[in-house]
Amino acid sequence: MQLHQLKPIRKRKFKKRIGRGGKKGTYSGRGIKGQRARAGRRLKPLIREWIKKYPKLRGYKFKALKLKPQIINLQILEKKFKEGETISPQTLLERRLISKIKGKMPEVKILGRGGITKKLIVESCQVSKQAKEKIEKVGGEIKV
Repeated sequence: MQLHQLKPIRKRKFKKRIGRGGKKGTYSGRGIKGQRARAGRRLKPLIREWIKKYPKLRGYKFKALKLKPQIINLQILEKKFKEGETISPQTLLERRLISKIKGKMPEVKILGRGGITKKLIVESCQVSKQAKEKIEKVGGEIKV
């Protein structure tokens, strides 16, 4: 098959050109008067109409997304910390167990997965019930 042998599957459909006299009558299929009958008509922008229909409420209605706390399990604390050490977001950041979010210190939550045998002091961290029980059972402290 060569280039001159190619043929379209269907015939080309030409757009109906109206408003040019001919056998269509005086209005040429455009109806009488109005925006659609005139040359260079301007239809209303739909998006603007939709915006106008929305209810307008006073004030700035945006709630900032609350960042989720970074999670650390007890099994990680067992491996990375020694007996009697304090655990705070600063110490966790120094040991690269957590990272800053958008240049800010994140909230930290300690969960109770894994066991713990060392007395640890937890400061300014959220602690789950299970983790709290395990830490206090070994003799550790939780300071808020």
